[in-house]
Amino acid sequence: QVQLVESGGGLVQPGGSLRLSCAISGIIFRITPMGWYRQAPGNERELVASISGGGSTDYADSMKGRLTISRDIAKRTMYLQMDSLKPEDTAVYYCKASLGGSDYWGKGTLVTVSS
Repeated sequence: QVQLVESGGGLVQPGGSLRLSCAISGIIFRITPMGWYRQAPGNERELVASISGGGSTDYADSMKGRLTISRDIAKRTMYLQMDSLKPEDTAVYYCKASLGGSDYWGKGTLVTVSS
């Protein structure tokens, strides 16, 4: 059974940083493509960062330069370091793993950027 559990969200001031974590079980972690998405109220869910099975990374243009996606294979955890956060980054952030033609999602963690 594939399970993804996000953590690390919260309230942060503009310009601040947060690191999100996604603990993943039930997959061959080191070869599975994974990513971080976000969904703001009234908006569609959008991809913000991805990491391939081989470890290659990619970022959404809107957040490029402010995000770092990484993974710790031993801990079976994926991370999203977010810096220079803006109020428009407020959203629920989700992690996703793709395996065998199926996508698996966590329940999300809320990030609120506000003074």
